[in-house]
Parts: sequence; structure tokens; C-alpha cells
Amino acid sequence: MIGWMKVNARKKSNSEADESGRKSTRIDPATGGSEAAAPIGIIPAGNPQPTSMSEGDPAIRLTDVDYTYQAGSPFAAAALHDVNIRIRKGTLVGIAGGTGSGKSTLLQLLNGLLLPTGGSVEVLDHALLPNMQKPKLNTLRRRIGLSFQFPEQHLFEDTVEKDLMFGPLNFGLAREEARLKAVGAMKSMGLDEALLKRHPLTLSGGQMRKVAIASVLAAGPEIVMLDEPTATLDSAARRELIALLARLCREEGRTILMVTHRIEELMEVADEWIVMHEGRAVFQGDADELADRAEELEHWGVAVPEQFRCWAEWTARLPQLAALPLPRTAEEMAKRIEEAVRGFAERESEPEDEQQKESEKQPNRERSKAHA
Repeated sequence: MIGWMKVNARKKSNSEADESGRKSTRIDPATGGSEAAAPIGIIPAGNPQPTSMSEGDPAIRLTDVDYTYQAGSPFAAAALHDVNIRIRKGTLVGIAGGTGSGKSTLLQLLNGLLLPTGGSVEVLDHALLPNMQKPKLNTLRRRIGLSFQFPEQHLFEDTVEKDLMFGPLNFGLAREEARLKAVGAMKSMGLDEALLKRHPLTLSGGQMRKVAIASVLAAGPEIVMLDEPTATLDSAARRELIALLARLCREEGRTILMVTHRIEELMEVADEWIVMHEGRAVFQGDADELADRAEELEHWGVAVPEQFRCWAEWTARLPQLAALPLPRTAEEMAKRIEEAVRGFAERESEPEDEQQKESEKQPNRERSKAHA
């Protein structure tokens, strides 16, 4: 969301300059149908407000959601169809899908950049419905951070500190409080406070990506959504960034939604997966359930992780592995396979040991008979 605000700030600045002459799944269907909304406010007047979500309730609930770009015009293009999703608070969710599957549209619906053309979107204590007047969503957007692809392109101030303070200041915080938020966001992303005085363009690519994500965190969102945050980063930088995002979820209790083309990079940390295909949420479940449907991934436009292929091959050789949960790391998989192979070898050697013992007993029996 901060990125969107900055883009609009740039547009406004350029305009002023011109004027002055200077410049699946197993997705359970939603219970109950959606109701037509009166076009006012965040929650229609006269309609019962949704109950506040407790710890056991979802932070995000999409019910029969459709979205069509330029709906009602000759250029209408349907992007989402009948999407039903539930996301629990404090979880890290991976969102996968091929190009054009609806992943980015889904994220923009969740923080009110887009309104559904059908169904309902409930995020925290806000409801977004079709045909509403464009509501004021500053309170929602302060609680939900959205980082677009290549977020470093939205860094436009002359110091990192100013970029990180941009969001908090726009949400009404005092300057000193905004600065403290900026410092805290830097620490959350594992960045040295000394970088605050640097120009963003003097940072490395990995540092710029972290600073851009920190600019989203500075507003203190409860839900953080990231559209392919690891794109173009090398493997070491990807692992480091994912570890930082996992820590935000586990230690700070934030709900993290991360769009990715690489299922394997989130295998160790994702609590749940959503797969989008042709505008539909065709799967929602954990990694074990996703592995069970690996054969469908290619049809859905998602590369099958090598981890899935390897585990499927070994469970075919050693059926006892099938009863175990899918290992989340290569090291864990190697350990389980080694233990299974050792156990199999020990069981195979037991008959030989028994035969050996029996053959040793035979001469003793013959000597006993001769003595008798």
C-alpha cells in the first residue's frame, strides 16, 4: 500500500511541476450467500456488521468473490471467479499460480485498491462489497501493508529515512513517532540504522529490496502482503529475506501473504498454500496436501518442486515413508530416507541372522545325541 501511495505522490508532484512550468482444492464453500450492498461506507448502513474476529476466526475471508476489470464496458475482462478463501491470523501463506492466474488482483482486493464485482471480501473488521461508493480506507490500509513487485522502484526520497517515514506521516503520526517507526522497521528487516541517512540508490540490490519492504512495515501493519518479493534476488538473498519474513510471522504475530513462482523457497516456512488458476482458487491446504496433488500443478501453470518428485520416488520404493509427513527441507528428507533404508536393511538381515543361529545350533544337537 505504501508503494501505491508513493506512486500517486509522484504523479501529483509531476502534475504540479508541469503546471508551474518547472517539470483447491479442498476449499470449503462459504456458508451463506452474499447480500447486495447499499452503496455507502465500508459497511453498509442498516446491514448487520460482521462480528469481530477472535483468535480462532480468519483474518481474511473471501466469499464467492468475482472481479472484472472495466465491468460493463466492451473491454470487460474477468480476472477472478467465485473465489472462496479463509486465512487465519498469524500464519504465513504462500500464493502460487501461473502468469495471469489472478494472484496480483487478489492482493489488490484485500487492501481495497479494487472492490469486488461479486461476492464479499472481509479483512479484519472491514467488509468490501460490490457497488459501494469508494470508501475511505486509511484505517484498513494502515493495518494491511502491500508490497508490489520490484518495490525498490517506489523508493523516491533522497534518504532511506524519509522513504520509511513517508507512510507513517501520511497516516497522521508525528514526525518523531514516524522516525521511531522507521528505525523499528529497519531492525525488523535486519538492516543497520546507519543506512537511514544514505540515499536509496547507493544501497545494494538486496538492501534496496529490504528497505522497500521496511517502508511497508513502518506503518505497523497486522497483515503484510508481498508480490514476488524474491524476484531477481540471488539464492542467498532469497533465503535471508524469507527467514526475515518468517520471523515477522512467528515472533511478531503478523499474517504474511507471499506470492511466489517458486514453491520450494517457501516449503520450510509456509503454514498453508493457495494456488490460483485462471482466476480461481483451485487449492488451499498445507504442503502435504499440495504434494498429494503434485500431478495437477503443471496443469495449473506451477512448476512441480524437485522436493515433491524426490519424495514421491522414495515413497514408491519404501512404502513406509508414505505414512510420514512431507519433509520441509532437503536435510530433513535425507535423514528420513537414510533412517528408512537402514530400517529396511535391518529387517532384511533378520532372517539371515536367524538362519545363522539355527545352523550353529545344529552341530550342538548332533553332539548331544551322540553323547546320549
